Amino acid sequence: MSLSKDSKIYVAGHRGLVGSAIWNNLKERGYNNLVGRSHSELDLTDQNAVKDFFDTEKPDAVVLAAAFVGGIMANSLYRADFIMQNMKMQCNVISNAYSHGVKKLLFLGSTCIYPKNAPQPMKEDALLTSPLEYTNEEYAIAKIAGLKMCESYNLQYGTNYIAVMPTNLYGPNDNFHLENSHVMPAMMRKIYLAKLIHDGDWMAIENDMNKRPINPDEKLKAIIGEGNVDGRNSHERILKALEFYGIYDNKVVLWGTGKPLREFLWSEDMADASVHVLLNVDFKDIIGIEKYSSVFFGAKADGAVDRNNSEGRGGAIPSLGEIRNCHINVGTGKELTIRELSELVVKAVGFEGTVEFDSSKPDGTMRKLIDVSKLHSLGWTHKVEIDEGVNKLFEWYKQSLQ
Repeated sequence: MSLSKDSKIYVAGHRGLVGSAIWNNLKERGYNNLVGRSHSELDLTDQNAVKDFFDTEKPDAVVLAAAFVGGIMANSLYRADFIMQNMKMQCNVISNAYSHGVKKLLFLGSTCIYPKNAPQPMKEDALLTSPLEYTNEEYAIAKIAGLKMCESYNLQYGTNYIAVMPTNLYGPNDNFHLENSHVMPAMMRKIYLAKLIHDGDWMAIENDMNKRPINPDEKLKAIIGEGNVDGRNSHERILKALEFYGIYDNKVVLWGTGKPLREFLWSEDMADASVHVLLNVDFKDIIGIEKYSSVFFGAKADGAVDRNNSEGRGGAIPSLGEIRNCHINVGTGKELTIRELSELVVKAVGFEGTVEFDSSKPDGTMRKLIDVSKLHSLGWTHKVEIDEGVNKLFEWYKQSLQ
C-alpha cells in the first residue's frame, strides 16, 4: 500500500530521539504533510484527547514513536509507570487509527521484548519462548502487547500495521538526563562532567546543569534536600548530586561489571529503516501472502477494509497456519561490551581519568544481539558504525549546550 507525497502522516513522539529523526527523514524524501503534537499539546494517555485529535486531523498514516522510556535505574524505580503509560498510549493510538480508517501504521517497540536467555543472535521467533529480563519486564510486556495489537488487528480486520523492534538507539535529541537516560548518553554525560570537574571549568558545569537540571528522587533528596539541582546551586550541592550518580573529580563509576554485550544503532539509521518499512513494506510482504487483504479479509476494490468481515478471527483460516512474530528487528547485527563502549566514549570526550564499574549493581541482560536477516531481506542495512556514531553523538551533545 503506497503513500503519496501529500499523504497526511502523524508522527507520535516527533520531538523524541527516533520520532524527530523519522520526521526529518520523511521531510528529506518530500513528505511534507506531517502532523506532530508535543506532550503538552496532546497527552496520548488521555483517551478522549486522542479521539478528538484523530477526529480533527484524520491522518492517512501513523508512526507511533512515542513511549515512556529509560535505563536500568528508571525501569527499576518506575515499574508501574512503564507498563501503564505505554499501554495507555498504544491502546489509544492504535484503536483510534483503526476506527478512523488509517491506511498504514508503524509501531516502534524495542528488542527488550526478547527473553533474557534467548539464543543469540535473537530472531523474531524467539518472542515469548522463555522469561524476560526482570529489570525491564514491564516495559517489555507493554511493547509485546503493542506488537500483538498490530498483528491481531491485521489478522482480524486486514489492516496494514507493521511493528519494528529497534536495538539500543542513540543519536541527536537523545535524553541525557541523569535520572532516566539510556546507557550511552548517561555514560557520555557522566564522563564529560567528571572531566569538567577535574578541569575546574565551573562555567561549563553550570551551563550543563542549567540545560539539563537534576530532579532528585527521594534518596537524593535525603542527601541534598528538596529542589532541583541546576547551575545556580552551590558548587558543594552540585558535587554531592553528581556523586550520587557516580560522577567525581576525574573518575566515573558505572553500574555493573562492564561485561554485558550490547548492540547500538544510530537513530538516523533507525529513522531511515522505519521510513523504508513505512513506504515499502506491507503486512502481506512479511507473512508471504501476496493477496492477504483481498483474499482473506474482504478488502474492497478501493483498498478499504470491510470491517464487518471477521473471517480471520480466532485463527479461523487453517490454510494460513499460526501467524505470529510478524515484527521486524532493526539493528546492525554487531555488538561490543559496555566496557568497550566506555573506552570509545572516553576517547571521544578526551577524558584522562578513570572509569570504574560497580559490580554490586545489576548488569541487566548479559547479551542482546539481534538477527537482522529479515530486515536485510526487505531491502535495508545500516550505514553508521559505532565508533563514528559515538563521535557524532558527542559533537551533538556539545552543540546542544550552546
